[in-house]
Amino acid sequence: MENILRDLYQQKVNDPNTLAIMSIEKWDDNSALADNLDLTLLVIVKSAEAPIFIKHYEMDSKRAALTIVTKDTIEGWIEEGNSEGLMNLLLNGKVLFERKEYITSIANTLDICLFSERKLKISIEYGKLLRKHSEGKNFFEANQLHDAYNHIVHALQHLARLEVIDRGLYPETTVWNQVKRIDPQIYKLYTELIDSDESLTKRLELLLLASDFLIHSKAKLGAGHLLSVMLEKENWLYTDLVNHPEVKLYALDLSILLDLLIEKEFVQVRKVETKDKEMYYHSYFLNKKC
Repeated sequence: MENILRDLYQQKVNDPNTLAIMSIEKWDDNSALADNLDLTLLVIVKSAEAPIFIKHYEMDSKRAALTIVTKDTIEGWIEEGNSEGLMNLLLNGKVLFERKEYITSIANTLDICLFSERKLKISIEYGKLLRKHSEGKNFFEANQLHDAYNHIVHALQHLARLEVIDRGLYPETTVWNQVKRIDPQIYKLYTELIDSDESLTKRLELLLLASDFLIHSKAKLGAGHLLSVMLEKENWLYTDLVNHPEVKLYALDLSILLDLLIEKEFVQVRKVETKDKEMYYHSYFLNKKC
């Protein structure tokens, strides 16, 4: 494998078109991009005939990939928030070569993007978490245990991703490896659900109780983006909230988010009379005491 690395590296390092070279190996802790390859070598160039070029190699039963990506492509992915594997490589891969601190500047840009989008990404995950947890609870109460199990597993996935994003990290494909390191409590919930010797009914019962507590304790964090949007004006109709340019990204889960915020008294509801004296519409506003 060292021969593969050295040969591929030497071909590119002296080329003035090369801006940076990075590597990730499947035995690294941060190996989400490696897939079934032993080594992935990323070369970022100023320009190329194709925006992405990928070539696979094999030597001594070891497999490697050379991925050449243009500067414009990389920066487009960062701006659009695409390609989680790439983001993890840029943040966690080994820098073998960089011209004029190119990777350093990219990492700084990523940090800024992650910080500015963190609240939004957390609210997206939190809304999905609430939805899956609620549906899982409904299936459990209806004694549809396998459907309940499936939804609770998905709920825990969203909880794990939320926790990773809150730490300023980018969720990897192998998100549970990250959570095992940064939040053993959530990782324990996951392992108790999938590995415990308890009956499925007992596992789900315990998990629903524990996750319900965690979900409510993270309400202000999880709905932080929505709360910040609601600071823009004093009163909101539901239609105004759901059509807000940023709230649109979690519009399908807005109702369940809003219900929780009302339950936690972060948001209050005002009844407004209509022309029909017996009918009211709801206006939502922040509870300034919270």
